[in-house]
This record gives sequence, C-alpha cells and structure tokens, in this order.
Amino acid sequence: MLEGIIRESISKSATKALRNDGYLIANIYGKGATNIHCALKENDFIKAVKSKKSLAFEVKVGGKSYNVVVQEYQNDPVTSKIIHIDLLLAQKGVVAKYKIPVVLEGSAVGVKNKGVLLFSKKRVSVKCKAEDLVENIKIDISNLDVGDAVLVRDFPELPNIAIIEKPDVAIVGVIKAK
Repeated sequence: MLEGIIRESISKSATKALRNDGYLIANIYGKGATNIHCALKENDFIKAVKSKKSLAFEVKVGGKSYNVVVQEYQNDPVTSKIIHIDLLLAQKGVVAKYKIPVVLEGSAVGVKNKGVLLFSKKRVSVKCKAEDLVENIKIDISNLDVGDAVLVRDFPELPNIAIIEKPDVAIVGVIKAK
C-alpha cells in the first residue's frame, strides 16, 4: 500500500522543501469529503501505479486509508518529472467522473498501406459508480485502413457506465502519409 504524509503548510517554501526531499505533492478530494493536502514519495508512487491491478488503488495518509483514482497529474516542462497529482476518492455508491484509459489491440491494415496511425485521445471521460469502474476500454484496430477512424459512438457497450465525450470525437484513426 502506498503511504504518504499530510502537508502541514501549503506554502511555496514548504512545497519546495518536500520536493527536494523526494516527495510528490498530491491532493485527495471527492464528493462530500474535505480536501486532503498530502505528499507521497515519488519512487513509491511510480511503483504503486505501475503495479496496480485496477484503476483504483489504496493510499494511506495520516493514519487513514483511502481508495483513490489518479484523476490528473502535472509534469515539469523541462525535466518531464511528475510534480503534482490529483487523486479522486473512489467512493462506493457515489456517481463521479473518471478518465478511463483506451487500449489499442491489433495492428492497423492502413499502417501497412503506407498510412500513419493517429492515437488522439488516450483517456475517455466517463460517469459511473466506483464499483462499476473498468480498468480500460479495449479497441480492436486491425480493420482500420487509410482514412478510417474509430469514434466515441463506435465504442462497445459498457454496463452502468455513461461516456461523457461527444459521440463524433475521433479516438484513433489512420491518415495518409505525405
């Protein structure tokens, strides 16, 4: 389980000192819950996210355990290191907005026909309860030829999950190479 500390001060100097000690700055929030300003060890966070089995995972902060989902993160523009994380509480029975990763399966026919694969939306916004959350949305792209695209409306039916994106948004497509 990932463990962190509660931030006593949210000032710039305290944040900088925590970052120098190898911590990531994080906020844990959810519907009806007070925001928790905390810090997590950077290496421990990366290991926990890479080894997690589902979209939601456990974080222990200030003696309490929380079930959370990574909602957003910010990278340093120069070094590309993660500097800030927003964690959303995955509360049972509460409908919330989540971003589910899209996973491509197969290799597109259009790439073999001198096309270029454009993967424009790697995460899709959905609205559901925490217990209905899926790990990812799988899309088979083996039939995509040059000029073809997979739109949000082409997604498989997901039980108890409402996709918030517009139906005509392209997720992945194959375009003609110049």
